[in-house]
Amino acid sequence: MSQPSSSAGSEISIQHFNVDPGSSFEFLLIGISYALSAGLQPGPLQAFFLAKVSAGGWRRALPAAFAPLISDGPIALVSILLLRALPSSFRSWLQLAGGVLLLIFAWSAFRNSRREQPPPADDPSSTPKTIGQAALINLLNPNPYLGWSLVMGPAVISAWEVGPGMALALLFSFYVTMISISLLLIYLMGQALLIGPGARRTLSLISGTLLVGLGLYFLAQASTALLKISL
Repeated sequence: MSQPSSSAGSEISIQHFNVDPGSSFEFLLIGISYALSAGLQPGPLQAFFLAKVSAGGWRRALPAAFAPLISDGPIALVSILLLRALPSSFRSWLQLAGGVLLLIFAWSAFRNSRREQPPPADDPSSTPKTIGQAALINLLNPNPYLGWSLVMGPAVISAWEVGPGMALALLFSFYVTMISISLLLIYLMGQALLIGPGARRTLSLISGTLLVGLGLYFLAQASTALLKISL
């Protein structure tokens, strides 16, 4: 579902993402693309949305879309602090692993697109009732830890080294997109209770395509950075 302050380290990090210091477009694109792919992926939080909609309707489920704003804080802080203490080459290896992880998620998304039926909803009687409980579900989900350690964390650090405004733009684009996608999913679930097979397949295909693009991008950037470090 998060990171060397020396001149040399900063230069490597900027090259790591091939970012023009005068433009935030690339970081905005990273935030939006990763949020879209993560938001469309089936997972514990999306299963909670479905259970909440089934139990009380889509309007009562809407606050759950904001759960990542609560749960991601400690995850992001720990990830960024740890990553900043590590050498730049280690972060490049982490991003390489992140690219592989994104491709694995893409394979999972394409596999889900072939399924005929959505997974069964949780028993409504045990559906969590508050946004705090939704945040707890996200805290217990391994995906945000992997995402912040391998994808968002290195991206935020590189953005911050270009300029604090870049990092803020990246985070803003990520969370606005993630929350918007979650709100849309909750609404769609409410309209038909369960999203039809055709719509689910389309969402999974979109998610998989975005994940493939991001995965290949991260693999290319990390490989380039590691080659420059080794020379």
